[in-house]
Amino acid sequence: MLQITDLTFRIAGRTLLERASVTLPSGAKTGFVGRNGAGKSTLFRLITGDASPESGEIRMPKGLRIGQVAQEAPGTEETLLEIVLAADTERTALLAEAETAEDPHRIAEIHTRLADIDSHTAEARAARILAGLGFDAEAQARPCSSFSGGWRMRVALAAVLFSEPDLLLLDEPTNYLDLEGTLWLENYVSRYPHQVLLISHDRDLLNKAVDSIVHLDQLGLTFYRGGFDSFDRQRRETMALQEKSREKQEAQRKHMQAFVDRFRAKATKARQAQSRLKMLEKMEPIAAIRGEEALPISFPDPDGSLAPPIIRLDDVAVGYGETTILSSLALNIDNDDRIALLGANGNGKSTFAKLIAGRLEAMSGKITRARKLKVAFFAQHQLDDLIPADSPVAHVRKLMPDAAESKVRARVDRFGLPTSRMDTPAKDLSGGEKARLLLGLATFEGPHLLILDEPTNHLDIESREALIQAINDYEGAVVLISHDRHLVEACADRLWLVADGGVRSFDGDMEDYRRLILQRDRGDRKEKSERETAADAGEEERSTKRRNAAERRAQLAPLRKDIAAAEKEMARITEKLARIDETLADPDFFTRDPERATKFAKERAFMEKKLAKTEELWLELSAELEGT
Repeated sequence: MLQITDLTFRIAGRTLLERASVTLPSGAKTGFVGRNGAGKSTLFRLITGDASPESGEIRMPKGLRIGQVAQEAPGTEETLLEIVLAADTERTALLAEAETAEDPHRIAEIHTRLADIDSHTAEARAARILAGLGFDAEAQARPCSSFSGGWRMRVALAAVLFSEPDLLLLDEPTNYLDLEGTLWLENYVSRYPHQVLLISHDRDLLNKAVDSIVHLDQLGLTFYRGGFDSFDRQRRETMALQEKSREKQEAQRKHMQAFVDRFRAKATKARQAQSRLKMLEKMEPIAAIRGEEALPISFPDPDGSLAPPIIRLDDVAVGYGETTILSSLALNIDNDDRIALLGANGNGKSTFAKLIAGRLEAMSGKITRARKLKVAFFAQHQLDDLIPADSPVAHVRKLMPDAAESKVRARVDRFGLPTSRMDTPAKDLSGGEKARLLLGLATFEGPHLLILDEPTNHLDIESREALIQAINDYEGAVVLISHDRHLVEACADRLWLVADGGVRSFDGDMEDYRRLILQRDRGDRKEKSERETAADAGEEERSTKRRNAAERRAQLAPLRKDIAAAEKEMARITEKLARIDETLADPDFFTRDPERATKFAKERAFMEKKLAKTEELWLELSAELEGT
C-alpha cells in the first residue's frame, strides 16, 4: 500500500501540491494523469526520496523495492542482454558470491535462493522483454554503445521491467516506443505481478493496462476506480453535479441578498433580514470545477482540390546509398486519404514518409505527383529546428512579413497557443507548446498532403483530442505514424503495413493488429507472407465486416459536425435559460410586471423542452459515433 497524506510541495515559489492525500491499494496498477507541468514527475521524485516535501508524508511498506527507468542505458561495450540481466542486483551478487564461497552451508543457501528467484530462467525472461521492446536475438548480442539514445532508453526500460520491483514507476514510457512496443508494454503492465504507478497521456494504455486512475488537479490528488474512460466519465458527472449545486446556491444567495437589501431598513422585517444575512455569511461557496479543455488546433485547408491520385508509386525502390530499405512499391494516395503506417521501428516507416514527402529520391521506379502538390511534414526531431531565441510570433512574422501585427497574432492563435505564451522564446516553451508551434509552421501554406511522424509525444490527453479534431476537420490527405492507438483509430481509414522490405495494405483493424503483435510475442506464430497474414486476419465474412466499418468511418466527418452543432445549440439554450432564471429570481418581478413574468415562465418551459430534445439528439449522435 502507498499512502500519501497532507502532502505539500513548492518549487521556486510555485505550489505544485497542497495538502494532497491519496491511498493506493497494494498491487494496484494506477494511471497518473494531469496537465503537463502540474507536478506528476515531481511526485515520483518525492516517492523515491529524491525530493522532500514541505509538509505531509508518504508511507509505504518497509523494505519496498522501488524501480524506475534510468535516464538512459550506459553506452558501454556490454551487450543488451548483459545490461538487462545485471539489473537484477540480487541475482548478480549471488552468482558472484557462488564463484568464491567455500562454506558448504552458505553455498547451499545461495543455490536455494537462486532457485527461489528462478535464476535459471533469467536469460529467457530478459530476452523475451528485449524482444517485446523491439530487439531481436542479433541486436541483444550487440554492445549497447552501438545504439542511439532512443534505443538505449528502451534498454533502460527493459532493465527495470526485468528487475521486477515491488513498486514500478513509469514516466511516459511510450515516448521512445513504436506502436508495436506500446502494444507489448500495455499487455506486460496489465499482467505485472506487483504495484505500478504509470504517468501517461496514451488513452488506450490507460484503459488497457491499469485498474485505477489518480488525477492531479488544482494541487490535489483524487483516486478513481477503473481505466481512463471510466475516470473521464466520473469526473464529468462530478463536474456537472457540482456546477448544478453551485448554480442552485448562487440563486439562493441572490434571493437572500435581495431580501436583505429590500427589508433591512424596515423594523418589522429587520430581524428576518439579519437572520438571512447571517445565513449568507455561513454559506460556504461551492467552487466551480475548472475543466481541462485544451485550446483547439486547426490546420488550413488546401487551396483548391487536386485530381486523384495526388501521388502514384510504380515499382519504386528507396533506400540510403547502396542499401535498399523498401522495394516494389506500387501504391496510390488520394486527396482525401487518411492512412496510418504500421510496422516496427526500423522497418522503414520514416523512410517511406520521407519518400512521399520528396525528401528522399527513389532509387528506381516512377513517382507521379499531382501538379501544384503541397506536402507538409512533421517529425519530432524537427523541434530542434526552432530558433531558440525567437517567440512564436517572431517565427510566424517571418512567413507574413507584410502582415499587420493583429493578423500575425491571429495566425499564432490558430496553432492553439495561449496569448500569454505568444511572445515567449522557443527555448522556454514546453514540449507540447513547441509541438503546436511546429505543427502550425509545417501546415502554414495549406498543404494537400500532411505527413505526421509521432506528433503526440509531447502532447497531453486534452491536446491529443484537439489534434484528433484538427486532423478530422482538415480537408487534405493525411499519412500518420503514431504509437497512440486512440489517435490512429480516431483518424485513419486505411492501414498500411511496412514490413519485410515493402508496404502493403493491412486487411484488418487495430484490434486485429494488436492480436497479431501479442501472438508474435507469445511465440504462437512466426512471420508469414502477405497471403498468410491476410488469411490470419480473418475469413471473407470478417473482411466484409471490416470494409463496411471502413465505409462507415468515412461518414464520421458530417456526423461530428452534427454533434458540434448540437453542442453549440445546447450551450446557446443553456445560456438563455440562465438569463431567464436570473430575471425570474427577482422576488419583485411577478408583482411588478405579472404579464411579462408569465411570458418569461412560458418561454422557460419551452426552452427546457427544446434543450431536452437537443440533448436527446446529441446523445443519439454520440452513441452512433461511439458505435462506429
